[in-house]
Amino acid sequence: MTAFGAEEALVYSDSFDVYTGNANDGLARKICRYLGVRLGDAEVFSFANENIFVKILDNVREKDVFLVQPTCHPVNQSIMELLIMIDAFKRASAGRITAVVPYYSYGRSDKKDQPRVPITARLIADMITVAGADRVLTMDLHQGQIQGFFNIPVDELTAVHLLSNYFRQKALTDIVVVTDLGFAKRARTFAELLDAPLAIIEKRRVGNLDRAELLNVIGDVRGRRAIIVDDEVDTAGTLMEIVRALVREGVEEIYACATHGILSEGSIARIAGSPIRELVLTDSVPLPTEKRIPQITTLSVAPLIGEAIRRIHRGESVGALFSSEASLTQEMILWEDGVEQTLDARTGAILPPEHLTTRHDPDHPADIAGVAPARTFGDR
Repeated sequence: MTAFGAEEALVYSDSFDVYTGNANDGLARKICRYLGVRLGDAEVFSFANENIFVKILDNVREKDVFLVQPTCHPVNQSIMELLIMIDAFKRASAGRITAVVPYYSYGRSDKKDQPRVPITARLIADMITVAGADRVLTMDLHQGQIQGFFNIPVDELTAVHLLSNYFRQKALTDIVVVTDLGFAKRARTFAELLDAPLAIIEKRRVGNLDRAELLNVIGDVRGRRAIIVDDEVDTAGTLMEIVRALVREGVEEIYACATHGILSEGSIARIAGSPIRELVLTDSVPLPTEKRIPQITTLSVAPLIGEAIRRIHRGESVGALFSSEASLTQEMILWEDGVEQTLDARTGAILPPEHLTTRHDPDHPADIAGVAPARTFGDR
């Protein structure tokens, strides 16, 4: 009796489920592939009257549930799907519900910078909490203080290591990292990882318009290769202002990267017509086929989120993912034309496919009881 009970407890102790809404099911499937688990079954759709219906098709009683749902386009529908799914899991007696929100919308509304305006970032945090989430896993919030808007635990990941490793393997010389004041702290880490100087762009927003006025470039950029770093690219208006300023300052080559590629209407045309050689984004927000231009490269954050999910479930440190000892920040798997390649960012060498020791694939399940080699997927 004791032996049977112990065995049953051991099996349950490493049991968790991953579900997704409609906002970015592709990312959820990649996360499941990394973890070697099946994506949970759920119905999530809208009736003719635009009311959202959710039905969980699996038994989740007392399970550790991770719900992957960035609040991206269509933003308000994605938010409602997230809230309704959380409520459905709560009423289905899930043991713990973690809202995995790779992109947190309304992040810019994080303070009262004008009379009689809301703090919508706080409102969204309250809604997620009241809906029944037990914790939140997110990535590169617009401002770090948004974590404090929640009364539940928040783990904030960053794509800085992933993006810097990508540029490291390009072996660019004489580079300078360029960012604005709002992203300066994380950009400093980016610059340190590339052993490059940091230049700051001083800007201010013009009213409530989706554009910024460039005031000054602080730092030596003339004659260098510039890598612009930010948390998101929305209309690309600010990005173009920075590009024009760098061109005026005599920058030779311009690259850009950001965690979230919102890419609102008109942004693709601006990027395509700019001197930016390459814009590197992650798949925290899905990139539609019509927005895939040669200048844009997409790296996947699925293994980073997947490893964080594994560690949260086991009660292990998430912050250790970004320590110097963590192999996740040292290696990437690049998916180029469907061919897996391993990149050792420590040497910049691309290793052959036979170097792979573990496949995170539904047909080759990972050993869920052991921590699989931490790597990062990417796709062009």
